[in-house]
Amino acid sequence: MMSPPALPQAAAPSQTTATPPAQNAPARTAVYPPLPETPVAKSEGRFSGINRNYLPSRIPDINLGNSDRLDALMKGGNIYLSINDAIALALENNLDIEIQRISPAIADANILRAKSGGPLRGVTPTVQNGPQSASAANAGSGANVGISSSAASQASSVGNTSGALIQQTGSTIPNLDPAVQGVLNFGHSSTPQTSTFGTGTSAFVLNNDIGQLQYTQGFLTGTSVSVGYSDVYIRSNNLRSDFNPSRSGSLTLNFTQHLLQGFGVAVNNRNIRIARNNREGADLQFKQQVIATVANVMDLYWDLVSFNDDVRSKQQSLAYNEKLFNDNKRQVDIGTMAPIEIVRADAAVASSQQDLILSQTRVLQQETILKNVLSKNGVASPTLAEAHIIPTDRIRIPDVEPIEPYQDMVAQALRARPEVSSQRINITNAGINLKGSKSQLLPTLDVFGSIGNNALVGTPNPLESNIPGFTSVANPYFIGGYGTLFSQLLGHNFPNYSAGVQLNIPLRNRAAQADYILDQYTLRQQELSLQKLQNQVRLDVQNAIIGLRQARAVYQAAVKARILQEQTLDAEQKKLNLGASTIFQVILVQRDLANAQAAEVSALSNYSKARVEIDRATGQLLANNNISLDEAFRGKVSRPPAPLPQ
Repeated sequence: MMSPPALPQAAAPSQTTATPPAQNAPARTAVYPPLPETPVAKSEGRFSGINRNYLPSRIPDINLGNSDRLDALMKGGNIYLSINDAIALALENNLDIEIQRISPAIADANILRAKSGGPLRGVTPTVQNGPQSASAANAGSGANVGISSSAASQASSVGNTSGALIQQTGSTIPNLDPAVQGVLNFGHSSTPQTSTFGTGTSAFVLNNDIGQLQYTQGFLTGTSVSVGYSDVYIRSNNLRSDFNPSRSGSLTLNFTQHLLQGFGVAVNNRNIRIARNNREGADLQFKQQVIATVANVMDLYWDLVSFNDDVRSKQQSLAYNEKLFNDNKRQVDIGTMAPIEIVRADAAVASSQQDLILSQTRVLQQETILKNVLSKNGVASPTLAEAHIIPTDRIRIPDVEPIEPYQDMVAQALRARPEVSSQRINITNAGINLKGSKSQLLPTLDVFGSIGNNALVGTPNPLESNIPGFTSVANPYFIGGYGTLFSQLLGHNFPNYSAGVQLNIPLRNRAAQADYILDQYTLRQQELSLQKLQNQVRLDVQNAIIGLRQARAVYQAAVKARILQEQTLDAEQKKLNLGASTIFQVILVQRDLANAQAAEVSALSNYSKARVEIDRATGQLLANNNISLDEAFRGKVSRPPAPLPQ
């Protein structure tokens, strides 16, 4: 019988599988390299400082090129991959991490928007846990022997958080961006007159040109200020006007100050503070994504190692059954064995071939999943799609597990888990929003005032001479142009003053009451969510500890079961040679051995994933694998690739 071609074998195992643990991570989030300034439009020329705020900003295009590390690890159509290189490739090429790298830039843009007085917007991407390994159902018999649902696997995934769409409630925040408004209006009118007494003409013709310029600005104190200049130029056929043409101007300063609702910096800068908190939250969410991706990659890698081990055990089983088939065939040929034993042995070979093919295809599936996680373009490249991944690290179980008090592990998890810090930020933001809703409960009491100056200049009307017997002497104070006009404005010759108070008292105030109640309930929900999250963290740590103990116990039992089945098969084979056993009994024992080998491989993989879960639950996954968040944020790991085998 011909066996199917085997997959490429793994290279010799390395002596170590993990780098030494780093120091414990700090309680607060790490400080990442600062992003470039918020993108602004580039403009050149004399007016570059003026028009750049009105041009579209340009952000860099996405980069879908993989890092050089992937090519450096490829040789002869194989990718020789250590666990450290798998992690480094994920930090450099994984798209989930790449998507989260944009979140801090979005948070920076929201800070810019908040500084203008605008409401916050946007929904940040959720944290993705990554794909699962190839189905264990394809591994043949015995793959699911042992604990199928460990305590570690029951831990809730608290890392899947999403940014909330923030809807502004509470008192209105003033527009903090200054604005300049200008109006030019050119008018012409012709009006028949019922009497010539007022204008001296039966058809009054007026050219009226108006220009206005106003500057407005809002402040965090709840103050609004506007400064405006108005210029009116009049030219007509009025015979009785002292000045024709004439120009009048006015310069006014208006202000409004909120005294109750909308008063104070703490109320009006709440969106700025929330946006800055969300910037820190974006960093924490990036850390969450790095942890989730690294844990996923480590699980996928160790599963691939165990799947390759399963292939080797299936190959050994097939080789044994083929030897048994050939031995039986020779004995049948010489007449010492019944022909039915050839059929029985042939069926055992076919079953072993089926198990081997299922195990090999599972390896191919796992390689495809892992390549998709470690590259930006997945298997779009034919070179990458056809390459086999050769794991160079092996799963090793220490003789003695390090013992750490449960309470210390929980305290460490509560300090280091980014989910907890993110939830505390949500509570802080809810409290900030509550101040705006509380301010909205107050009546509106505004004090306002206005101060202005008026001016008039012109030229004596030359049309007055056309009226018989009419004489008028124009006041020389008003004769002149813009110089005279501005001297009158600055001299406060014709001032206007006004001041007042405006009070608005809503008699039922139901909308404001509802908003304040809703925001209080939101704060209470956030506080309860923090307690729930802390309870879940404690549960995660407890489940991870239990899962590690279970995985170690299952592995030790699986090793002993495999040794027993190996000895049983050897004894059964000797009994067969002495005629004290049957081929059928040998095949059954061989099948038990194959199941025991598969159970040992599965238990070894479960142990490695339980170790990963311990580090994830306590928030030490990055520190224990010497992962720098700075390098993860830049997408460039300084550690060189592992040397390729000769």
